[in-house]
Amino acid sequence: MSTFAQRERLLLADLLETTGPDAPTLCEGWQTRDLAAHVVVRERRPDAAGGTLIKQLAPRLEKVMAEYAAKPYEELIQLIRTGPPRFSPFQLKQVDEAANIVEFYVHTEDVRRAQPDWTPRELDPVFQESLWSRLERTARLLGRGVPTGLVLRRPDGQTAVAHRGAPVVTVTGEPSELLMFAFGRQSTARVELDGDENAIAKLHEYRQLGI
Repeated sequence: MSTFAQRERLLLADLLETTGPDAPTLCEGWQTRDLAAHVVVRERRPDAAGGTLIKQLAPRLEKVMAEYAAKPYEELIQLIRTGPPRFSPFQLKQVDEAANIVEFYVHTEDVRRAQPDWTPRELDPVFQESLWSRLERTARLLGRGVPTGLVLRRPDGQTAVAHRGAPVVTVTGEPSELLMFAFGRQSTARVELDGDENAIAKLHEYRQLGI
């Protein structure tokens, strides 16, 4: 049985293939070729991928990203489809699901939502629950540095506190949409914001780096 991470991986690969290497994405400064290179480097070059978190490794990451972006686009897509190398921790089903379900969902939406004719996907409840579980665990990390108090709320009333503080802004939406909002894709996230007007304005100006 395929996992959600495997399903989203194949959806992303198919979408990248369909849109071609020069299509826009929601990742500022990246076209689809750059996003594809990012996904491959993250899985296949851990020596460079750490540059997203460790400042000293950033120049190496930039160099390796450029090398992969220069590869034939079809090769990048095939590397995404086939997944990580044989001895990678990502080969373990549990690790793949824990590390990649959000990665592939968000990046699939990064490509979809950058197109002018995009429409929301209908996601099954089990997948939504899986996304919510991961959002609950990472909400505080994603909300670090947010200039207001921030609460993420599902339509059924379940909440996750992303940042303690006042005034508080409450963001309501399905788990998948809250996830997009928390990862800095505010412009396309289908959510409702409630709270002090000035706090909401500050939140709109804030941009989380995401993944």
